[in-house]
Amino acid sequence: MTQAKNVLGEPLEVCCTSPMTGFYRDGVCSTGAGDFGAHVVCAEVTEEFLAFTKSRGNDLSTPVPAFDFPGLKPGDRWCLCASRWKEALDAGVVLPVVLSATHASAIEHVSLNELKQHAL
Repeated sequence: MTQAKNVLGEPLEVCCTSPMTGFYRDGVCSTGAGDFGAHVVCAEVTEEFLAFTKSRGNDLSTPVPAFDFPGLKPGDRWCLCASRWKEALDAGVVLPVVLSATHASAIEHVSLNELKQHAL
């Protein structure tokens, strides 16, 4: 199996382990056949984004103990769906991105230039 690459063509780095993120909850924004949302953009969430995504029906700030989800707070890093990151950007809600931890497949949904413009 080949090692996953980030948008810079380098090995994909860890996004965050506290809270544990990633489609596979391994801290990495890797993806696979079952990841229909493409959780591949490592972003640092903001209060503005948390309010935005909640208004779109995806509440990421409220803890869900049944799924061992602590709820996110501003400053947390999280593997976001690429389409949600792009939707927020188009709505004027900018989220900083960790390029080294953003999976190469993100550029299927958003341009590398857009990601670089908002890199940490």
